[in-house]
Amino acid sequence: MTRLDRYILAQLLRVFGFFSLVLVSVYWVNRAVGLFDQLISDGQPMIVFLEFTALSLPMLIRTVLPIAAFVAACFVTLGLLRDSEIAVMHAAGISPFRIARPVVIFGLIVTAFLMVLMNFLVPEARSQLSRRQAEVAQNVTSGLLQDGVFQHPADGITFFISEITPDGVLRGIYLSDARSQLQRTDYTARTALIVPDRTGPKLVMIDGQAQIHNQRTGRLSVTGFGDFTYDLSTLVGPAGRRISHYELPTRMLYNPSEWLIQASGATEAQFRFELVSRFVDAFSALAVALIGYASLVAGGFSRLGFWRELLLAVALMGILQSLSNALAGSAMQSASLAWLGAVPPAVGTAVAVALIAWSGRRRRPRGAAPSEAP
Repeated sequence: MTRLDRYILAQLLRVFGFFSLVLVSVYWVNRAVGLFDQLISDGQPMIVFLEFTALSLPMLIRTVLPIAAFVAACFVTLGLLRDSEIAVMHAAGISPFRIARPVVIFGLIVTAFLMVLMNFLVPEARSQLSRRQAEVAQNVTSGLLQDGVFQHPADGITFFISEITPDGVLRGIYLSDARSQLQRTDYTARTALIVPDRTGPKLVMIDGQAQIHNQRTGRLSVTGFGDFTYDLSTLVGPAGRRISHYELPTRMLYNPSEWLIQASGATEAQFRFELVSRFVDAFSALAVALIGYASLVAGGFSRLGFWRELLLAVALMGILQSLSNALAGSAMQSASLAWLGAVPPAVGTAVAVALIAWSGRRRRPRGAAPSEAP
């Protein structure tokens, strides 16, 4: 690695570290605010909030790193253009491809870090987070079993139990659901049971009635029932924990068993696409870093600013993300189409190489051969 490579690479890594910290902090704060309200309203201690936010950090970092790589490449390239350093390099015979070498090295460094995240840290964090969410949901469900107390497990919900028998039967149930602005429903029942289910806890009310009050017309309708099931998972979250293919180790995605596919609820195509994504998505950092560099050098030095080149870089990023989203839907429908996950990074890299090549040809004098500086 030459001094020129080290000079540009040092700037890229420094700016990348700064923007990664800023973007992770912004994402983390947005995530933490909603999570704090949810957990504290459920009566969870602060240590649970800190644990949940810590477990969500690998997923946030995985989302932020490609964006930070793109911003760093644009920021450093823009600085080199404004200070006429790239113009001096071109005058010395250094081609745009040669200047792109530290950008490629930088992109590969971020790609390697993403590879570790996506194959080791993110699946483990997802597994731990899912397990803790199931435990917290079970604790919240147990917290509803208090007799003689009006409880408000969510906004617009009021729950009351007159008596809890030693065998777990709930007597004298009152449940008011006023979450909808159109109507309010009050349930009363002689007895009830809380039944665990794979999709979440269910409240089975026996021998009761439902009073539905229409908020617009003011009409009240009463319906009696022998038994009625109310889904509590919307209030306290799922009580059971279902295996997700996103949290499985990479080695288990190669050849998943029929039991694993059924237990996760995912298809074989989704397993295959997740496996491919854990390897090829990491190269999106290399692609977007090259796009940021190539879009700016394609325009060259201009005293009028570089806003057109920046708009081109952002537009290419948007097109690349749209292409990724469009192909992901098709790839998850058929296992034979899992390779489509590699198309967006490949297309992004190809577009960047084409822009760099066009930039080199545009600057080369007619009839002159390209020269390289060591």
